[in-house]
Amino acid sequence: MYTPEFKNILTSTLDGLRAEGLYKEERFIASQQYSQVTLKDGRSVINMCANNYLGLANNPEVMEAAKKAIDQWGFGMASVRFICGTQTLHRQLEERLTQFLGTEDTILFPSCFDANGGLFEGLLTADDAIISDSLNHASIIDGVRLCKAKRFRYANNDMADLEAKLQEADAAGARVKLISTDGVFSMDGIIAQLDKIHELAARYHAIVHFDDCHATGFLGERGRGTHEYRGLFGRIDITTGTLGKALGGASGGYVSGPKEVVDVLRQKARPYLFSNSVAPAIVAASIKVLDLLEQSTEARDRVEANTKYFRDAMTGAGFTIGGKDHPISPVMLGDAVLSQKFSAQLLDEGVYAVGFFYPVVPKGQARIRTQISAAHTREQLDKAIEAFCKVGKNLGVIS
Repeated sequence: MYTPEFKNILTSTLDGLRAEGLYKEERFIASQQYSQVTLKDGRSVINMCANNYLGLANNPEVMEAAKKAIDQWGFGMASVRFICGTQTLHRQLEERLTQFLGTEDTILFPSCFDANGGLFEGLLTADDAIISDSLNHASIIDGVRLCKAKRFRYANNDMADLEAKLQEADAAGARVKLISTDGVFSMDGIIAQLDKIHELAARYHAIVHFDDCHATGFLGERGRGTHEYRGLFGRIDITTGTLGKALGGASGGYVSGPKEVVDVLRQKARPYLFSNSVAPAIVAASIKVLDLLEQSTEARDRVEANTKYFRDAMTGAGFTIGGKDHPISPVMLGDAVLSQKFSAQLLDEGVYAVGFFYPVVPKGQARIRTQISAAHTREQLDKAIEAFCKVGKNLGVIS
């Protein structure tokens, strides 16, 4: 029974968040997702915080593929994969992703959060060890919690600390050692030193997993991801990723790697066994996205150029931008309340960008996380930079 006492506890929690300036308000968009969006109140604003890296969320060819798929394949599967939820379409996408990523096999999940949630528990036991980067995504953290393996955590992108933790895992008698890292750390735009991680893994006979949600489609010469960017294409162990960011922005995730890994996950991964299949329209649209990316690197090249332009201009204006060479370009502010004020004033200037603060990021590291898209025009970027400078001066962030 929902008691008054429990209601008061929740109300007090919410009141506390509001009083501290940490309550997250959701804004309603009344248009398609793109570089310019319309809000519920009718305002048209420049969107600087979507994961729509390649501008494909409303691409006409992608949307047409989804529409045709509904006519041919239906709206939903109403089943999990191993019962009656697998169409030939699903396997086609898995095979295309395998080719695109340079692996042996791929298994689809409802989301990458689910992929990471099922990965570790499905593969490892209490006899094994996971060595995880300290800034890994929440989905990796939750996936590790579900697993009985021994846990070790190394400082972000710190190879000396990683080596120390590998030695600790050996000393603990770990049967299998699995290193897990984000390919790109989503809050900071930091690209993992995947090549150096693989060197250590080879030295200590460990396996490497990386979550490439913020890289697949645009990082690397052909947009294959962090492994291509670091010169490891065709030589990786396990990667997880999403269809919900650069690859169309809908939903769906995957694990890709050795065939035996994928086969075991089909048998044991709980999010795969107990969740509905990815909707056919999303599967067909994702196949179209891969068609487009394999035909041309134009969108990948454009987001790279836009990123450099924005980062250079913002740094030149006096802002501190986290990360390097990645469309995730966090404008570091430090204070949580300041980030909320900054975001609100940006919106008044016609720029949609959200303040990130604890617990999404560590205390004292609040920021406005901007994300650059291939869809952004130079005019839109200039207007956004101008708005940042105006608000930054108003709030004393820059002089």
